[in-house]
Amino acid sequence: MLALPFEVRAYVVGTLIAAAAGLIGYFVVLRSQVFTGDALSHVAFTGALAALAAGIDLRIGLFAACVVFAIAMTALGRDGRADDVVIGNLFAWILGLGVFFLTVYTTGASATGGGNNGSSGVNVLFGSIFGLTAGQTTTAAIIAAAVILAILAIARPLLFASVDPAVAAARGVPVRLLGLGFLVLAGITAGEATQAVGALLILGLLATPAATAQRLTTRPFLALWASAGIAVASMWAGLGIAYAASSIPPSFAILAVSTGAYVAALGGTALTRQRATPVRAGSASGPASAL
Repeated sequence: MLALPFEVRAYVVGTLIAAAAGLIGYFVVLRSQVFTGDALSHVAFTGALAALAAGIDLRIGLFAACVVFAIAMTALGRDGRADDVVIGNLFAWILGLGVFFLTVYTTGASATGGGNNGSSGVNVLFGSIFGLTAGQTTTAAIIAAAVILAILAIARPLLFASVDPAVAAARGVPVRLLGLGFLVLAGITAGEATQAVGALLILGLLATPAATAQRLTTRPFLALWASAGIAVASMWAGLGIAYAASSIPPSFAILAVSTGAYVAALGGTALTRQRATPVRAGSASGPASAL
């Protein structure tokens, strides 16, 4: 499998994108901003359509739209966190823009006789990690590595600001600035992840590994690394499944593995609690029965 250049590129860029998504996703779940991740997926699609309608590289539209949307949510929210009302309003507006750009793009492509409009839209929606060129792989790897380093640099103060923003602000932590920086990084990660799993499935790569990690441990930094590890493992396994069964899309395989890990963690947690309950009940009822 690794003798194929496109497989090697997929594994290299997929590993870095998954690691970035796992780290960002941990804070997305911790800060209760999962709806933000869902909104970013639609923003990514709208930005890509805007770029295609303008005749420029769709990655420019992806990243620009996600970053601008993140800044707008921070500006309209409180303490660097946008509430559901703010996100919902921006979400609706972005979806309207998406319909507009889709019409402009498809109409323009049909008028000029272009035949790639359908495939480009599908690639944005569901990802095309096996179709990345060497140049695209290098660019994506550099951006993902930069996101990883940035989130690790602000992880400790961001954790403080996420758990108790009032106390963090009183201790001099720039809570609002951290919120802005985090959402910008989340926007960049969403644009990156679109190339791997597509705009419609970004949320799965952001939220599912983080939710699994939080099921496995309550220690924050251990959960942070576990989230990244689960995301990377899901990426590797998904790419391997897609290679072994060529009819299975890699984006589906990646998220199927990630979801399977969450279901296993959920079941394991429930089983552990079920086994622990009789022990506590028995210890409590023992003295009573003796009396």
